[in-house]
Amino acid sequence: MSAGALENPDLAPVRPERRTWRTGSFAALWISMSACVPTYMLASSLVGGGMNWWEAILTIFLGNTIVLVPILLNAHAGTRYGIPFPVLCRSSFGTRGANVPALLRALVACGWFGIQAWIGGDAIFRILGVFLPSLAGAAPTALGISAPQFACFMAFWGINMVVVYKGIDSIRILLNIKAPLLMTLGLVLLAWAYRSAGGFGPMLAQPSAFDAGQPRAGQFMAFFVPGLTGMVGFWATLSLNIPDFSRYAASQRDQIAGQALGLPLAMAFYSFIGVAVTSATSVIFGQTIWNPLDVLIRFRSPAVLIVAMLALCIATLATNLAANVVSPANDFSHLAPRWISFRLGGLITGLVGIAIMPWKLVADPSGYIFTWLVGYSALLGPVGGIMIADYFVVRHRQLDVPALYDPDGCYRYSGGWSLVAIAAFAVAVLPSLPGFLAQAGWIDPARVPAPLAAVYGYAWFAGFAIAFVVYLLLRRLAPNS
Repeated sequence: MSAGALENPDLAPVRPERRTWRTGSFAALWISMSACVPTYMLASSLVGGGMNWWEAILTIFLGNTIVLVPILLNAHAGTRYGIPFPVLCRSSFGTRGANVPALLRALVACGWFGIQAWIGGDAIFRILGVFLPSLAGAAPTALGISAPQFACFMAFWGINMVVVYKGIDSIRILLNIKAPLLMTLGLVLLAWAYRSAGGFGPMLAQPSAFDAGQPRAGQFMAFFVPGLTGMVGFWATLSLNIPDFSRYAASQRDQIAGQALGLPLAMAFYSFIGVAVTSATSVIFGQTIWNPLDVLIRFRSPAVLIVAMLALCIATLATNLAANVVSPANDFSHLAPRWISFRLGGLITGLVGIAIMPWKLVADPSGYIFTWLVGYSALLGPVGGIMIADYFVVRHRQLDVPALYDPDGCYRYSGGWSLVAIAAFAVAVLPSLPGFLAQAGWIDPARVPAPLAAVYGYAWFAGFAIAFVVYLLLRRLAPNS
């Protein structure tokens, strides 16, 4: 394997003159990514499961505060050395083994890309349906959706691909536009709901189903823990590949302050907008409407509908590109740096996003949190534990950057594979596997021992902790394995 097989311009360290992201850029990054339809609806499954509104918002805030810790820790190496996520993984997994966490992260991002592209396409379809009612009557195809729905999905998908072709700087510009726009529109929607309903409706006065005397009294922790794990899992992907962004930071202070200001509060605030507006819809329309698209299409003003469609498309586009394209584009490029560029990696991401048929993935809200979010957190938690243990404990934040791109350097381990990292990853994932198989319906839940079923509820936390400890123990026993 030649040195060229490990490097291309997209994977090389960012030069100092290109490290221009300040505190505001990182705050805008997280505010922009947080202000999206999935965040608006994030509290729906928590409230539907029995939490009252403030328990749901507090769970979301706590989950995002927890995931902020590995985000800031993994961002350090990106800022210090200017390297992306897959290159950072070489120090712990090996020059070839780094493809394992990179591909895991890439495939999850492809799933998220498909979901967000579907949401954006659905926004176009629903609002066009107000002007062209015949669209709604189109029969489903073999894919499970109608031809007009698929056409709108592909149109939005194509817009994503155009911006990917323009590169990372165009994504940052889009994020800086979106952050103030979506927060303003969210506040406008909140004010409309309060004024039209004469308050925020009954949901904010609804007691918790876990309170004494309520239907699920005494069962709060059994629901809270997997719910919290799902909230951590929401951004568990970015907690790994944040070096893809922090490599452009002007300083450590900029990336730390910007991310701390931008993530937990933005997620909690936009989720609150979702809960409050949804509660008001029960008064305004006589039914509870969680999907903001279903709320917006009830307006009949063409101007309102056009503005809403543009805002939702910009919102979904910016979130999708930042959260779900930058990382897998680098990750796929890492597979074959000589042949796959950032642009080609982005195209591969888009094609996989179509293949997973995301409209089926989001059809079940319960499966969305407890199977999708918790399930992939069981894979990403161990990767985060290994990366942080290696960088902060084993290497004390000191990396040999030239060796990261040298196939015969100190990160070669055993033929390019770190057996210690692979073993620690496998040991950390296994305890959550039976619970995942039961949750997905692939095995009978009654066959899963109660302790293992409980571990799945803590999947991210358990995987992170086990991998962290096992990696340190094995690395001490075999430092060069």
